[in-house]
Amino acid sequence: MCFTYLIYGMMVVALTPGHQIAAIVSSFVVSFWNSFSGFLISWPLIQVWWRWYYWASPVAWTINGAIASQVADKTSPLEIPGRDPMPVNEFLKENFGFDHDFRVPVVFALLGWVFLFFFVFAYGIKFLNFVFANGKSIEVMDMLKI
Repeated sequence: MCFTYLIYGMMVVALTPGHQIAAIVSSFVVSFWNSFSGFLISWPLIQVWWRWYYWASPVAWTINGAIASQVADKTSPLEIPGRDPMPVNEFLKENFGFDHDFRVPVVFALLGWVFLFFFVFAYGIKFLNFVFANGKSIEVMDMLKI
């Protein structure tokens, strides 16, 4: 799962003129991924018009896969104050939307993110060139005011 984020970092560096700009772009993208990943606000509580971003976040797919594969198959009773005891798997499905049977789509989604990031990275490396004819990059030319 962490391979997704490694390839994402490589992709952003390939699409920007330098690693400093890639870090700035990544900070914005990763903060949005984390905000809508379902970790701070669970999927059922996210506003309807923002739920598309939940499904477009690799962090959400990672959290879904980790929780669904580790604890979503447990049927032991969970005692919740003010409510009747219920199995862990039902609690996760009702309150967070995590289902143990949803593991296969999670794997394909995470592999899809890896392949998407890899192909965009390869495109950026092949076709984007941030070096001018005199051999100086954009950052060097900005510093020299050329």
